[in-house]
Amino acid sequence: MSKPHGGTLVNRMLTGKKRNRLLEEAEEMKSLQLNSELRKDAFNISTGVYSPLEGFMVQEDLENVLEHSRLSDDIAWTLPIVIDITDKDEYSIGEEVILKDENGESFGLMEIEDLYEFDKKEMAEKIYGTDDIEHPGVKKTMEMEDHLIGGEIYQLKENTTPFEKYHLKPMETRILFKEKGWRSIVGFQTRNVPHLGHEYVQKTALTFVDGIFINPIMGKKKRGDYLDKVILDAYDTLMDNYYLKDRAVMSILEAEMRYAGPKEAIFHAIMRKNFGCTHFIVGRDHAGVGEYYGPYAAQDIFDKFPDIGITPVFFKSFTYCEKCGGAVDGFICPHDDEHRENFSGTKMRKMFKEGKVPPEHMMRPEVAKNVAEKEHKFVE
Repeated sequence: MSKPHGGTLVNRMLTGKKRNRLLEEAEEMKSLQLNSELRKDAFNISTGVYSPLEGFMVQEDLENVLEHSRLSDDIAWTLPIVIDITDKDEYSIGEEVILKDENGESFGLMEIEDLYEFDKKEMAEKIYGTDDIEHPGVKKTMEMEDHLIGGEIYQLKENTTPFEKYHLKPMETRILFKEKGWRSIVGFQTRNVPHLGHEYVQKTALTFVDGIFINPIMGKKKRGDYLDKVILDAYDTLMDNYYLKDRAVMSILEAEMRYAGPKEAIFHAIMRKNFGCTHFIVGRDHAGVGEYYGPYAAQDIFDKFPDIGITPVFFKSFTYCEKCGGAVDGFICPHDDEHRENFSGTKMRKMFKEGKVPPEHMMRPEVAKNVAEKEHKFVE
């Protein structure tokens, strides 16, 4: 099992008398309200998913991440984890503020260490490699407020999720993997329902490790992506019918998709390292959107991070070959392209939208039936 990123699994979950006192005093304290995505970031900081972060980034860390893809202490890190605010004069450095969720409920505490301005265009270009407003990450960045607030946080309450039975913290997955006797674990990131290409990738990786950690991302996605419940139900169906129970675990990751391509691939690997994974699957155009990144840019970037502490597992391409009679990649299939068919997620989504189901050589029939029966399937 891998060590947490930075060496120590962060735990900012506050308990005991201090927690109770702060909850009692919360209404009398100055507060900062976070939207649902920032609240999820806060929870991921507090439970160690974002180890070694102990709070939202101060200016020094942000500038290092933008310029060098490393924190100020030289630990590899590729994406900003920041809170934007409207009026920095409302808060003071050294002040403690209560963090509230989108419903106005107190859930955390921040010790303010920094208040600062930032260049939105620079952030967009350095994280996403473009300033094109059509890129969803760029658009979100340009819509941010003008100031950022940084500092260490504590979580006072557990987050609630409609998918609680699927939710495991890094501390819990590490215990579970140890109980299962897994020393090597491969993580798999997904925001799609599984087709046979995904199953091929997962089971190929599973042949040389002890277990697989399937970790669907739950959170804000772009229009046309599958709804969270659709993804989970589809994976439940696949795993119940086609996976050995003692070789596979599924748990959700509540976080926003940023569509940052290569830099998000590194971020995704770091998070799975914190869950205990020793390996991480990186496919074609991982975390990409549109034509902004090369098909294998998310794999090539790992050469720049030899110290990341988790082994990437690369899959270049995989197709269905009618002559081979199954999923294959270019290293094992000798047949011409006329006998091959790509596993096109776009094509399969289109079929579901038209009331059709993908054929059995593309998706397990039980999975296809499960998805097809859902009245609502996609983010609108």
